[in-house]
Amino acid sequence: MYRSIIYTFMLFVLAVSCTQNSSIISIDKYGISPNSGENVSPIAKLIIDELKASDNNKPTTVVFPKGRYDFYEEGSFEREYYISNHDQTNPKKVGFALEELENVTIDGQGSDFIFHGRMIPFALLEGKNIKLKNISIDFEFPALRQLEITEIDTDNDEVLAKIYPEGNYRIDEGKLIVLGEGYEVKPNSSMPFREDRRLSYNRADISFNPTEVSEESPNLLRIKGWYQNSVTALGERYALRSWHRPTPGIFISECTDTNIENVTVHYAEGMALLAQMSENITLDGFSVALRGENDPRYFTAQADATHFSGCKGVIISKNGLYEGMADDAINVHGTYLRITKRIDENTLQARYMHSQSWGFKWGEVGDEVQFVESSKMELVGNHLNSIASIKAIDKTTEFGAKEFEISFTNALPEEISEDGKYGIENLTWTPEVVFSNNIIRNNRARGALFSTPKKVICEDNTFDHTHGTAILLCGDCNGWYETGACKEVIIRNNKFINSLTAQYQFTNAIISIYPEIPNLEEQEKFFHSGIVIEGNTFETFDRPLLYAKSTDGLIFRNNTIISNNDFEPFHWNKYPFLLEKVDNIVIENNTFDKGFDIEKDIMVKLSKDNAVTVK
Repeated sequence: MYRSIIYTFMLFVLAVSCTQNSSIISIDKYGISPNSGENVSPIAKLIIDELKASDNNKPTTVVFPKGRYDFYEEGSFEREYYISNHDQTNPKKVGFALEELENVTIDGQGSDFIFHGRMIPFALLEGKNIKLKNISIDFEFPALRQLEITEIDTDNDEVLAKIYPEGNYRIDEGKLIVLGEGYEVKPNSSMPFREDRRLSYNRADISFNPTEVSEESPNLLRIKGWYQNSVTALGERYALRSWHRPTPGIFISECTDTNIENVTVHYAEGMALLAQMSENITLDGFSVALRGENDPRYFTAQADATHFSGCKGVIISKNGLYEGMADDAINVHGTYLRITKRIDENTLQARYMHSQSWGFKWGEVGDEVQFVESSKMELVGNHLNSIASIKAIDKTTEFGAKEFEISFTNALPEEISEDGKYGIENLTWTPEVVFSNNIIRNNRARGALFSTPKKVICEDNTFDHTHGTAILLCGDCNGWYETGACKEVIIRNNKFINSLTAQYQFTNAIISIYPEIPNLEEQEKFFHSGIVIEGNTFETFDRPLLYAKSTDGLIFRNNTIISNNDFEPFHWNKYPFLLEKVDNIVIENNTFDKGFDIEKDIMVKLSKDNAVTVK
């Protein structure tokens, strides 16, 4: 009895102590109630002002009682942001600008946050230990629109289609214009979905270019002269889209120890989550998903579900559902700068090259770097170098800059100059990655992309009808300028179900190891290495399993391959294993339900005779 009393007292003291060392801010103190339809944007500004005025080291939780909350551009934050892999249009409207804060949690308690206009729902900048949890993010009027085919008239080259969401469109001179809140979009492409939500077989990036669109009745369109009219089917849905990426759903920049827990993004006009130059990010139960099986929408994000550019530490993404997005579930990479001028033996000028990736911090004094020759994607020099100084030369600061002058602690390799094509890779800002227990399904392009020299573990995921390659290891200093070479990748215990039902860039097999190398024949140093693919199950209707280019050291073992007749085989690659410029490849102890023939099932190019061992 005495011990019980002491124990109870100790729990009480602990509870009081915890309460005193943390605080809770409830949205209802500002007079806002869930489901009221009121504009919460001005209240979000008041809350953040309160957070900034309080003790930053004191953990604070902002609580939203469960319900619907509406956020409008009016009264929201207005910011100039430069966001990797997005359109660099400014200023941007922001729902929550969580800047320079520490130990803050935003807990929606299962609430729906509905945004209006073209907004960034959450922006986290220069923060430490920031958490978002129990929130659903959506937009009242997405920029994407969906057509459901209800009638087909092949004689007159016409279809009738219902538009969803209803309203908020107009027709100008026979062209469909989608109306947002404060903006408009002319769709020029589409994602074709079957009625069962799978993307349509062997039909990728369908142009939306009809000769005439007219209104049969409100929300019912007559579409004439669209080349899909001859192959479309009743009940198909076409998610109409453009190629713009103005705003992500969640933007994380220069943060440390960020946690996203039980958060779902139902729609974003760019990436659902974009993180750049940040350290240690954990996604647990983060999803980019529809609103259940009865959701009339078939689409989610305009681009990737999650995208990590120039991050470091550890990225953990687990227990998520990624579906219906117009690009990858995860993409991890850095950014090559192209060398534009050699000033002296220690100093270069270099610039961002891709039109959607510039304006944000690239590196800091002390960061380790290496140099690459672009056409062969080979390292230049035998030693790493480090940044002694870095400054923008087209702007007064690095903010919004495209070009930099960078000095290095050691002398540069003699061959590096503006006369060739050379890139710089920042090795300090490269992360380890754990991608586990996720479901990726019914999305365009690819499933998971990893481009980092640090350890990658991709395990216990289900890749279910990714329209293109399920896993891609890439690297490119010629087009996308996304680094870099993988050195340790473990792909194990995953399930691949009918991946590669259409073709996109870099989609040569279900797992595609595809660095972009214009001059592969003359390359002497391999790009990727240290890859293990084991214990996976491939359920597939076609033949391509693994494509590898410029890879030294790959093991494909203890995998199970199950053939089905769900679709007609169509891929140009007729080999389960297509290998180019490789060495030290081992294929062993795999189970093929239709047998395995070394002569017919493996094609090796540009490699020495003993580059591949089969056991």
